[in-house]
Amino acid sequence: MPESLITGRMHRFTVPPESAGQRLDRFLASQLAELSRSRVQALIEEGRVRANGIAPKASHRVMPGETISIEIPPAPPPGVAPEPIPLEVLYEDKDVAAINKPAGMIVHPGAGAGSGTVVAALLARYGGPQGLSDTGGPLRPGIVHRLDKGTSGVIAIARTGAAHQKLAADFRDRLVEKTYLALLHGALRGDSGTIRLPIARDLRRRSRMTSRRPEGRSAHTDWRVLLRIGKFTLVEADLRTGRTHQIRVHFSALGCPVVGDTLYGAPRQERADSQLLPALGRNFLHAARLAFRHPRTLQPIEVRAPLPAELASYLSALAAALKFDSASVDAALRGYL
Repeated sequence: MPESLITGRMHRFTVPPESAGQRLDRFLASQLAELSRSRVQALIEEGRVRANGIAPKASHRVMPGETISIEIPPAPPPGVAPEPIPLEVLYEDKDVAAINKPAGMIVHPGAGAGSGTVVAALLARYGGPQGLSDTGGPLRPGIVHRLDKGTSGVIAIARTGAAHQKLAADFRDRLVEKTYLALLHGALRGDSGTIRLPIARDLRRRSRMTSRRPEGRSAHTDWRVLLRIGKFTLVEADLRTGRTHQIRVHFSALGCPVVGDTLYGAPRQERADSQLLPALGRNFLHAARLAFRHPRTLQPIEVRAPLPAELASYLSALAAALKFDSASVDAALRGYL
């Protein structure tokens, strides 16, 4: 039976005695032959699986009599139609490319977003699927990693299957350097530090992640203060892992959410002393730098995306409202404009 005939439904299974001790992902893959094990793992990561009502990890060992439920969402339409959307290309050759994704743009189609994506723009630029790696499937040609909708900055694109496999392995093995700029609400303690908190799906609000579940996946963020402006802190953050919403979750856990990130506790509009600042309309989070080895030549490549004008303007408005030295802001952003 094709997967299309089992989607859009909730499936429930009771673990028989002979399956006791199996990993959860293996058990579900054996019950639903239409789904690959990697597809099952993705559904578990999205919080669509419950074991006796609790969201488990893929490595959970099932017990006899345990009730396992899995929600399989409706399948999106196959493939993506090219759209002539302008892209800022920061680097490209026949193997890889790197683009500067604007905030507000979805990387690939998903629930509620079928057009206006990075994938649609890439298909138009590179002449269809043949110009991109097909390793990620028809909905994600060329996509090796992602940025949140509200985050701007550098994304690496694979144009061949070999490049995709090598880049994916380097991301997995933490050989890719990822540097972000973030403006935080609040004052961090110290001038630099490391955050090591696990990240898992929030069981109460599925659109969020949380660091409060010890069974979450390990996550590691290093940070350094670039500038302190009143009750705000501008930081440079290096991701050592690549978990969903990692920077947003980690700094929110420290009581310093990313400015504009209302999902994780930031106010919709910030105040500078008594002055209400204009709403930013996005998260102040930008993937400023990506450094990796070329997947074919192994030569080092460093790609930088300049800070978007709306973020630079917001910093200037904040500095002006607090009568803060603009030269200090310029110095902190040197190399990022």
